[in-house]
Amino acid sequence: MKLSKEEVKSSLKNSSFNKVKLAIVDIDGVLRGKVVSLEKFFSILDGGLGFCAVVFGWDMQDKSYDNVSVTGWHTGYPDFQANIDSSTYRKIPWENDLPFFLADFSNDKDNGALVCPRTLLKNVQKEALDAGFIPQFSQEFEWFNFEVTPDGFGSNNCADTKPMTPGMFGYSILRSSLKSVFFNDLFDLCHKFDIPLEGLHTETGPGVYEAAIQYSDILLAADRAVLFKSSVKEIAYKHGVMATFMAKWSEELPGNGGHVHQSIWDKDLKNNLFYDGNAEWGMSSTMRHYVAGQLKCLPYILPMFAPTINSYKRLVEGAWAPTTLTWAKDNRTTALRILSGGAKSTRLETRVIGSDVNPYLAMAACLASGLYGIRNKLTMDKPATVGNGYEDYSNGSIPSSLKEATEAMKNSSIAKSLFGESFVDHFCKTREWECREFASNVTDWERKRYFEII
Repeated sequence: MKLSKEEVKSSLKNSSFNKVKLAIVDIDGVLRGKVVSLEKFFSILDGGLGFCAVVFGWDMQDKSYDNVSVTGWHTGYPDFQANIDSSTYRKIPWENDLPFFLADFSNDKDNGALVCPRTLLKNVQKEALDAGFIPQFSQEFEWFNFEVTPDGFGSNNCADTKPMTPGMFGYSILRSSLKSVFFNDLFDLCHKFDIPLEGLHTETGPGVYEAAIQYSDILLAADRAVLFKSSVKEIAYKHGVMATFMAKWSEELPGNGGHVHQSIWDKDLKNNLFYDGNAEWGMSSTMRHYVAGQLKCLPYILPMFAPTINSYKRLVEGAWAPTTLTWAKDNRTTALRILSGGAKSTRLETRVIGSDVNPYLAMAACLASGLYGIRNKLTMDKPATVGNGYEDYSNGSIPSSLKEATEAMKNSSIAKSLFGESFVDHFCKTREWECREFASNVTDWERKRYFEII
């Protein structure tokens, strides 16, 4: 419900609520927030609020980075100035309709705005708007559901966690009825929370669901995507279930995709600028430039699509995730899939993106690289893939590890031109930290392999 500040105040003053929940989104896409009194909320709606800078100074397990400059022990972790976006007003239906708002750091130009993912997306969106384009985006997610509580998961062998349903049942009407109360709660409660789903179904794998979120303005699409992931987890808790958006839960099963669908429209939202009825596949020259931009930039922005160590275990041959820098019409083995269904539905699907992604960063990367292609009138040097994209190396392959991908982004003039040096420096350092954390830990694989035989 898009309300102005005054409309929000009026609505809440005339309600029975005495508190409001607020959240920002950190570099990993994790919601960080608090509940404040209604009186406090009215004061910060106009003046903003101080939010501890540590939200950009630690990782997803609250371990402080020792390599970033924007904040840390060397700065004393001061507050950054956050501002409420009144247009994000929602009521959480599984918390007695508790009012909820998102905030970001767009106005904190010298600090939070340099590294805030939502602010980054707003900046890229403005570039599109200034060029006369309205980006329309949506994201779809696959995820696993397990019959376990957080306490149980923490005390057991993780690999032995029981899937919510057994077997490989993609698109199964039968399996979706097995936990129908949970299944229907997801669809209905997300809709009430202003996350309208176009579809929800079982995907191949034990306990796996897939949901497609309705397309919208790019910022709203990213808000919905971020809130969807958290909403699924919270709704799952109430059903004795834990949901995971890890890119790859098991080496024996397909990974979880978080594909982003995108198109660009004119300012009146009357014409899809990706569509040309007289061109091959209905692809306009604008769309071809956009796709060429993504194809060129992808090796240098990959950590924004695949941000974790685990992300790269999904990007393997024959597991419904791409491994090569390829594009094609309606081909699920390529990195970029062209969907040319007509004036309303012609769009690009970026399939390299996993469910573990921060949607603000993924969508910012998609749009910025596409605009790069349009500005520079790039063309595809190689033709579309015909057949198996895993065998097409004509444009090269996708970096195979977070370390390799981060190194490419860190040294990329393209990435810095798209997102600014401050963001690229901070983000790449957080990914380097992730690599260090993994390298310093001994895994069960190592213990089982080396314990006795070496």
